[in-house]
Amino acid sequence: MAPGRREPSSLARRGLVDAERAEQLLADPVLTELEGCRDALVDTLSRCADPDAALLGLVRLVEAAAQQGEDGLPGALCTDDRARRRVLGVLGASTALTDHLVAHPGHWHAVVEAEGLDPAARAGAMIAAVRDPGDLEPQDALRVEYRRQLVAIAALDVTSGDPVSELPVAAAALADLAGAALEAALVIAQDELPDEAAAARLAVIGMGKAGGRELNYISDVDVIFVAEAAEGHDEGEAIAAATRLASRLMSACASSTAHGSLWPVDANLRPEGAQGPLVRTVASHRTYYQRWAKTWEFQALLKARPMAGDPEVGAAYLDAIRPFVWQASSREDFVDDVQSMRRRVEDHIPSGEAARQLKLGPGGLRDVEFSVQLLQMVHGRTDETLRSGTTLDALAALSRGSYVGRRDASTLDHAYRTLRTLEHRIQLRRMRRTHLMPTGATDLRHLGRALRIFSEPEKGVTALRSETSLEVRRLHQRLFYRPLLSAVARLSDDDVRLSPEAARERLLALGYRDPAGALRHIEGLTGGVSRSASIHRQLLPVMLEWFGEEADPDAGLLAFRKVSDALGTTPWYLRLLRDEGTAARTLARVLGASRFTGDLLLSSPEAVQMLGESGGLVPRSREDIERRMRAAAGRKDELEGAVSSIRAIRRAEFFRVAVADLTEQIGLDDVGRALTELTCATLDAALGVVGPAVEAELGRPLGTDLLVVGMGRLGGREVGYASDADVLFVHDPHDGVADAQAQEAAAAVVSRLRTLLGTPGSDPPLGLDADLRPEGKAGPLVRSLGSYRAYYERWSEPWEAQALLRAAPCAGDVALGERFVALVDPMRWPKGGLPPEAVRQVRRLKARMEGERLPRGADRRTHFKLGYGGLSDVEWTIQLLQMQHAHEVPGLRTTQTLPAIAAAVEAGLLERADADAMREAWSMASRLRNAGMLLRARPVDSVPSNLREADGVGRIVGMPPQSGLTLAESYRRTARHARSVTDRVFYGEV
Repeated sequence: MAPGRREPSSLARRGLVDAERAEQLLADPVLTELEGCRDALVDTLSRCADPDAALLGLVRLVEAAAQQGEDGLPGALCTDDRARRRVLGVLGASTALTDHLVAHPGHWHAVVEAEGLDPAARAGAMIAAVRDPGDLEPQDALRVEYRRQLVAIAALDVTSGDPVSELPVAAAALADLAGAALEAALVIAQDELPDEAAAARLAVIGMGKAGGRELNYISDVDVIFVAEAAEGHDEGEAIAAATRLASRLMSACASSTAHGSLWPVDANLRPEGAQGPLVRTVASHRTYYQRWAKTWEFQALLKARPMAGDPEVGAAYLDAIRPFVWQASSREDFVDDVQSMRRRVEDHIPSGEAARQLKLGPGGLRDVEFSVQLLQMVHGRTDETLRSGTTLDALAALSRGSYVGRRDASTLDHAYRTLRTLEHRIQLRRMRRTHLMPTGATDLRHLGRALRIFSEPEKGVTALRSETSLEVRRLHQRLFYRPLLSAVARLSDDDVRLSPEAARERLLALGYRDPAGALRHIEGLTGGVSRSASIHRQLLPVMLEWFGEEADPDAGLLAFRKVSDALGTTPWYLRLLRDEGTAARTLARVLGASRFTGDLLLSSPEAVQMLGESGGLVPRSREDIERRMRAAAGRKDELEGAVSSIRAIRRAEFFRVAVADLTEQIGLDDVGRALTELTCATLDAALGVVGPAVEAELGRPLGTDLLVVGMGRLGGREVGYASDADVLFVHDPHDGVADAQAQEAAAAVVSRLRTLLGTPGSDPPLGLDADLRPEGKAGPLVRSLGSYRAYYERWSEPWEAQALLRAAPCAGDVALGERFVALVDPMRWPKGGLPPEAVRQVRRLKARMEGERLPRGADRRTHFKLGYGGLSDVEWTIQLLQMQHAHEVPGLRTTQTLPAIAAAVEAGLLERADADAMREAWSMASRLRNAGMLLRARPVDSVPSNLREADGVGRIVGMPPQSGLTLAESYRRTARHARSVTDRVFYGEV
C-alpha cells in the first residue's frame, strides 16, 4: 500500500460508509495539495454529518476553485483548523449548499471568515449587491448574495460545539437574512418603479417565524404590507402604487431564474386573507382589527415586527395593532376560537404523517408555540414583560413572571431547541421545506450525526425525538393546569405561584365560566396533607384540561369534587383514577358533558367502579339485572327498602348505559334496547315484592295474575333517558275468585307499584303512564283481560287500535302476556286493512293534534315530537301503513319504528329515498332528545335556542365543538325532508 494511504477499514471506523470510494477520492489528483494534512482531513471528516458527502463535495469544490483561480483554498484547509472544520462541516451537512459552493467557489471565503452580523450589516451587503450586480440581473445578484450569507450562517451553525443551545442564534441570523433580502427586493422594486416609489411609503411587516426572529433554513416568509401616501399624493394613488411595489417585491424573491429562487413571500395573514387587498393603510388595518378580526389573527400578530421598508410606517402599524392583541383574551369567543385553532391544525395533518411531524404532530413545535402564545395572550394583557414575539424569549419571561415553573420552562426550552435543531438539520440537507422526520436508515444516520450522536446515530436520534415529543406533550398539560393549583394549594418550591387574579384569567381562557367557584373546588380537593389531597394534586392538572374540553367544565369539576368528597376516603377510588388511565379520562368526559350522568353518579358514587372494570360499560342483560334486583330486594325486610334497593340498581344501570352512550360505545338502538330491558326488569322485580306485600296487607292471596303491557316507546323497545313508561295494566282472575275481589287486589298492587316507583328520589323516578287504557283517565287503572276484550269488541276507536301497534308484554305473568297479544293482534293488524273512513279518521286526528297539542311558544320547525318532520310525523306515517297492510305483510307486524320502515320498503309500500328521509329524521330527533336530557338532566323537547346548550347537545351526538348554530339548521333540513314524505304518504298529498 502506498505511503500515507489508509486501510479502508480504518476509514470506515471514522464514519465513512463507502471506505473504498473514500480512499479513491482521497487519492484524487485534485487533492494533491492536501496530502500533507490527510490525517487532519480524515479526522475532521469523522465529525461531519455525512463524511462521504463531505469528501465528495471537497473534491468538487477544490476542483471548481482551481478552475476559477481560487488557489488559496487547499492551503487554508491544511493550515487552518477552523477553516477545515467549517468547509467540511457545510459540505457534510448540505448537498444543496455544496452545489452552491461548487457553482460559486469564491464563497469559500464567506464560510471560512463567517461571523455574526447585525441586521443592518446584512441589509447593507444585500442592497450593495443588487445596486451593483455586475454581469447579473439585480434579482440574480440578490440570490447569489443571499446564498453567500446563508453558507456563512450554516458554517457557524454546523460547527457549533452545542448546536441545540445555539439554535436561537442561527434562527435569528436566518430571520435577519430574510429581512435583508426583503429590503433588497424592495430596492429592486423601487428602482424599477420610480413613480410608485415616489407616491407611497411602504413597510413590510414580518409575521410568523420571520417576525419572531426564529426562522428556518427554508420556509415561506409571512408578511403583511402596510403603506401611507407620500407627501403630495392621495391615499388611493398611494395604495395602488404600493400594491405594485409589493407585488414586484414578492416576485423578486419567489420567481425562478437561472440562479433559482429564494422562497415564497406569503401575505395571506393580512386582513381578509387572500381575498383582501394586498396593501392597506394603518387606519384600514386598525378598522379591520377593531371590527372584524378573529382571535387567531390576533395570535398571529404576536410576532409582527417591521422587517423592511419605511420604519416610521412600520412603527405606526405596531402602535395601532398592539392594543388589540393584548385585549384579545377578554373577547367573548376567545376560548371557542382558541379551540378551533387547535382543531384546524390537527385536522390538516395527513394521517400518514402525524407520527413523523416535528411541527404539527403531537408533542411537536406547534404544541410549544401554541402553549407559550396562549399564556402570553392570557397574562400579557396586564404584564407587559411577556410581550415578545420570540418563543424562547417569551417562555423565559413567563418563567420570570412565575406563570410557568422554572424547571418546566427549562425543560420546555430545551425540548423546543431540540426539535427546531432537528428541523433545521433535516431542511439543511437538501434545502427543502419539510417538517417530517426521515424514515430511511441513511437519512436517520446523517441526522443523528448532525446532532453529535456518533454511536448508533439512527437509534439515538429516533429516541431523542420520541422522548422530546413525549416531554412536550406532558408539559403542555403542566403549563396550563398545574399552576392553577398554586393559587390555592401548597406545592413544591419549584411550582408556579399564580396569583388568584392570574389563576382566574387562566380559567376563563380555558372555558370555565365561574373561575372563582372552580378555584374553591380546586382548593377543596387539594388542600391539606392527606393522601387524598396529594393524589388530587397529581390528577387535577390533566383533569382540569379534560373538563375544559367539554361543554360544561364548571359542572364537571363540581360533580367531580362531590364524588371525590363522597369517596375520597375509599382506597379503591383514588387508586382507580390514578392507575387506570381511561377511568379518569372517561369520568372527566361524562361529568363535563352531562349533568344527568353527574347526578346519577352523585346518587350512587360507587358506580364509578365500573369505569375501571373490563367490560364495565357493556349494558347488562335483563336477566342479569333482574337477578341482582331480586337478590338485593330479598335482603330487605320492609317493602320500601326492597323497592329502594331495586331503584338503586336501576340508577347504577342508567349510569352504565349513559356512560357507554357518551363514550360512543353503543348507538341509539342499543340505548333504546338497554333502557327498555332495564325498565321491564325494574317492573318485574318490583312486582315480585309489591305483590306479596299486598297479599300480606289483604290477608289473602291476590287471586289474579298481573301483567304490565309496554306501550309507546316502551313497547317499541325505544325508551329514551327522558321517557315515561306508557303502560296498560291487565289482570286475569284465577278460577273461583270473584271478579270484584280480583279487581280490588290488582288495583292495590298497581297503586302501590306506581307510588313506590314514581316517588321522586335520588334516582330518576319511573313514571307509569296508563292514559292509553280504555276510556283514558276516566276508565279504571287496571282491567281484567275479559274487560279489555269486551271493551275492544264494542267501543274501540281507530286511535286505540293504532296505540296497540306498540303494545308488548313488559312485566308480570308470561302466559297472560301471550293471551293479551292474541286478543289485540286482530285489532292492530285488521284483516283486510283499514276501511277508508277509518283512514280519514286517523288523518283528521293527526291534523287536530298538530293544531292543538304543540305547546305555546314552541317552534314547529324544531320540536322533536310534534314539529314538522318530527317523531309524530314519522311514527304516524309508518303506523298507518302498518294498519293498512300488516294483514298481508308479516314484516309490518312489529312494535318497532325502524324495522317497520324497513319492512315497508321491502314490501314496495315506501320508496327507499322516502324511508331514508324518515329514518334519518326519526333517529336524529331521538338522539337529540336523549342528548338534551343527558346535557341538562331534564327533558328537552326542541333544538335548544341557547347556543351554548345547542353546542353541548351537538357535541354529545358527535358534532364538532361550536356547532350550536349549525345544529338547528341541520335538524330543520332533515325534518323538512321527512315532512314531505308525511304529506305524500300519510295525507295523500301530491
